[in-house]
Amino acid sequence: MKFNQDRNFTDRASASASAKKALLERFKSRPGPDDPIMQQRRAEREAVTVARAARDAEKAAARAELERLAAIEHARLEEEERLAEIAREVARKAEQAKRDAERPRKVLLEAVQYAQMRAAGKGRR
Repeated sequence: MKFNQDRNFTDRASASASAKKALLERFKSRPGPDDPIMQQRRAEREAVTVARAARDAEKAAARAELERLAAIEHARLEEEERLAEIAREVARKAEQAKRDAERPRKVLLEAVQYAQMRAAGKGRR
């Protein structure tokens, strides 16, 4: 890197001071908080914030409604499953009762058939 001999300390110091002064002037030229443009921008930002909060509230309400409907649906499905289980149990008990009711008749029928075979002489000897 070449070293420029023409620039000395005072040149660099004055350049730095002028840069700081320009930066300060730029900062001072910015509009203050009571400037109409700044008030308008602040109002716009607040309006956006309020709108965002309203959207978030709507989303939260919709989410809560979906969760409520899902809970209702889940409860309905559980109730249907419980009723189906009760119906299966009733059907099983009815089938068992039917078998239990037919059993004495079947035993009696077998006894009668056995007695007829014995009477006909075809029983075991």
